[in-house]
Amino acid sequence: MTTMDFNWAEGIECAVTICDTDCKILFMNRRSRETFAKHGDIIGHDLMQYHPAHAQAKIREMLAEGTTNTYTVEKNGVKKLIHQTPWRDEEGKIAGLVEFSTVLPADMPHYVRTPQK
Repeated sequence: MTTMDFNWAEGIECAVTICDTDCKILFMNRRSRETFAKHGDIIGHDLMQYHPAHAQAKIREMLAEGTTNTYTVEKNGVKKLIHQTPWRDEEGKIAGLVEFSTVLPADMPHYVRTPQK
């Protein structure tokens, strides 16, 4: 996979980080690179070295079982939604993980939709 495959991610307003099944970071869009700038250029690095033990276990689980992980975090008064999910190759085999991290507005509306009959 080449960087060209990820051009769509450069223009969106959330951080996108993609790794392979060996947890090697393949791609970080502009927002992701800004978020992790204090670590320098970490593309090609092992994703696990930037996560505590409990997160490493969750990453291994997602890669092994094909599960997703979604949660919110707050740091310095900024709340974010984190969604981590496996991505699959052309044969449907898990090829790695993609993480989307987006800032949640403080006044974000919430809607409950009922199905139309």
